Amino acid sequence: MDTQALLMQAPLLQWLGVALVAFAAAVLGGLAGYGTGLILPIALAPVIGVANVVPLMAVAMMINNGSRVLAFRREIAWPHVRRMLLLGLPACLLGAWGYTRLDTRAVALLLGLFLLASIPLRRALQRARRKLGARGEVIAGGAFGVIEGGMTGTGVILISMLMAAGVQGAALIATDAVISVAMSLAKALLFGGAARLDAALAVAGVLVGLCTAPGAFVARAILTRMPQQVHLRIMEAVVVCGGVGFLWRAWR
Repeated sequence: MDTQALLMQAPLLQWLGVALVAFAAAVLGGLAGYGTGLILPIALAPVIGVANVVPLMAVAMMINNGSRVLAFRREIAWPHVRRMLLLGLPACLLGAWGYTRLDTRAVALLLGLFLLASIPLRRALQRARRKLGARGEVIAGGAFGVIEGGMTGTGVILISMLMAAGVQGAALIATDAVISVAMSLAKALLFGGAARLDAALAVAGVLVGLCTAPGAFVARAILTRMPQQVHLRIMEAVVVCGGVGFLWRAWR
C-alpha cells in the first residue's frame, strides 16, 4: 500500500494517541537519556506498519534529540562526541543499509527481540562498570553505529558506553543527544536515498518529533524529582509488552 494512503487511513483518535505517547515517551527518555525510541515504536507500528517504524523514527528522534540538545546545550562534552562519531557515523550508514534489505516479518522479529533484550542488557551493562579510554570509545562508537543504523531505541547502549567513558549527569544527557541527532540524520538520508523514507513518512516523522520536543524541557524540570527506580520499572513494563507485540506480529 502507498505510504500516504496508509497514513491517511488511520483514524484521528489513533494519531492523537500517538501524539500523547510521543510526549510521555520524550519525558521518560529525557529523565534517563534513553527510552523514547523504545516506547514510541510500540504506538507507531499499528498506525504506520512495522517496516516504516525505523525510517520514521530516524526523523522523529532527530527532532526529539535536537530539543534535548537545546535544553542541555551548555553541558555537551564535545571530545566524547567526536570520538563516538569517528567510526560511529560510517558504521551507522552500514547498519541502516542492512535494514533496507529486510522484509516486514524480519523487521518485526528484530524489533521484538531487541526490545525484550534491552532490559537484561541494561542491567548487565550497569553491573559491568567497565572504563573506556579514548581509543576504546572510538571502537565502541563503531560497534554502536552498526546497531543504531538498523534499530531504534538503542539509547541504553549509548548511555552505558558514555558512562563507561566517564560522562555523567546533565553532560550525559546532552552528549547522548548530540550523537543521536548526527546518527539519526545519517539514517534519514540513507533511507531517503533507498526509497524507504518518502515525503509522507518524513512529514509524519516531523509531526511525531514535534510532539516529543516539549518533553525534553519537562524532563529537565523534573529531573531531580522522580525516583530513578520508578522510572525504570515503568519503562521496563512498557518495553516488555511492546516486545511481545512485535514478536506476535512477526509470528502471524
